[in-house]
Amino acid sequence: METILKLSLLLLGFFVANISAAAIIIDHNSVANFDNIPSQWIERAKTDLNLAYGHTSHGSQIVTGMTMLRNQNSLYNYTTGSSGFLCDGCMSGAYDLGNPNRTAWATATRNYLNGSGANRKVIMWSWCGQVSTATSSDIANSYLANMAQLESEFPNVKFIYMTGHLDGTGETGNLKIRNQQIRDYVIANDKILFDFADIESYNPEGTYFPNETDACAWCSTWCSSHACPTCSSCAHSHCFNCYNKGKAFWYMMAVLAGWNEGASSDTTPPANPSGLTIR
Repeated sequence: METILKLSLLLLGFFVANISAAAIIIDHNSVANFDNIPSQWIERAKTDLNLAYGHTSHGSQIVTGMTMLRNQNSLYNYTTGSSGFLCDGCMSGAYDLGNPNRTAWATATRNYLNGSGANRKVIMWSWCGQVSTATSSDIANSYLANMAQLESEFPNVKFIYMTGHLDGTGETGNLKIRNQQIRDYVIANDKILFDFADIESYNPEGTYFPNETDACAWCSTWCSSHACPTCSSCAHSHCFNCYNKGKAFWYMMAVLAGWNEGASSDTTPPANPSGLTIR
């Protein structure tokens, strides 16, 4: 009887541990639920979660989307620079996750967090087109292993994983396979993923476009019959694609600040910012 009780307690502990920690996946569903975010969680994110972001042109789509939202609503105003909410391009020594090579970003991140970026709480890097030509080993050893190493060295920093942008190669293409490799790792290890490719793959009605490219042809079709915000330029793509990525970004930041979409919309953020934890 005692053995059964111990086993039951062990299984209960395992179950609780597994439901209390879960991967955070930011994808087209996050875009669809953007309007559910209570404003107080956006404010809390801006106050408590400063981040550094490394990217080249494709990654700039997120920043363009943030700018579009800021132009619509002052709630999405944010500060920039070394002491601001967003430090864009602060991690010198690399441009993105594959430039100048597949590992320079890790060294750049480490040097930054050990130096001028010691106060940063969130780190995010994006790909350009390198996932399309990556091998399984490239993803496992150059990307995922380096992310895991950085997480172990900087346990108080949250690292955002990312998939590569669409390239039109569809369900059987290398991009889809490598992106799925990243997703599977994130889910298995309870990480945080900004699913760049998934956001590009679905229109607001939830229609899936398996053979889409980063140009987002469905965006043009959608905006020909729906009101869409405009921008001066969305690198390689349509402004609506950038806009959706801006929405997904703020959804992610609200979640990282502690928002639970399943809770009441008027839930007040806790009074002690230092007590915030990632769900």
